[in-house]
Amino acid sequence: MTGASVNRVVSPGPLHCLKAIYFAAYSNCKEKLNGVFDPDSTQVHMISAAMAGFTAITATNPIWLIKTRLQLDARNRGEKRMGAFECVRKVHQTDGLRGFYRGMSASYAGISETVIHFVIYESIKQKLLECKTASMMESDEESVKEASDFVRMMLAAATSKTCATTIAYPHEVVRTRLREEGTKYRSFFQTLSLIVQEEGYGSLYRGLTTHLVRQIPNTAIMMATYELVVYLLNG
Repeated sequence: MTGASVNRVVSPGPLHCLKAIYFAAYSNCKEKLNGVFDPDSTQVHMISAAMAGFTAITATNPIWLIKTRLQLDARNRGEKRMGAFECVRKVHQTDGLRGFYRGMSASYAGISETVIHFVIYESIKQKLLECKTASMMESDEESVKEASDFVRMMLAAATSKTCATTIAYPHEVVRTRLREEGTKYRSFFQTLSLIVQEEGYGSLYRGLTTHLVRQIPNTAIMMATYELVVYLLNG
């Protein structure tokens, strides 16, 4: 089973929780690092994205694990699937508190996707801003936010997410395998090696197209909304 096949049916609850924590951590970290490094530099974006990813993943991994277990159980048992509280109790009885953090190593590996995404996104956004500023100076007009600016941000987000996901997608597959109950998969690199040995390198990208179709529009809308909220809050 691929990472995408499970993710297709994930409800928005855990995802919204993850993104809320992520953007709060990213904004706070970016604000503090702008006072240490050159403001809005590549270092600031990379470190902020990595710290935000680490915080969000650590906080929400138990939710995603239970979600994945419930989906796998529904696939295997149909209408007789167990409830969320039963799943929590079963995980705790079987593996203790540590059981809720299975797949964490693969999730941390996925931080690379977040870092790549935000570095590319911020770079494209900066280039677009510079082009607009130069155009406004030539025409002697005052620079104001327009609807087209948010459309450009959506395109920047779509481009950066496509690049980042394509590069880092194997961690999605590994993470899902690690979250399966009672499997032969134990660690990130052991699982990665086993998948390649048994199924070939192509299996690491199985389901990528479907994953991109789901992720790109979601990310484009989310980033444009984030930029709009930041713009409105800054007045």
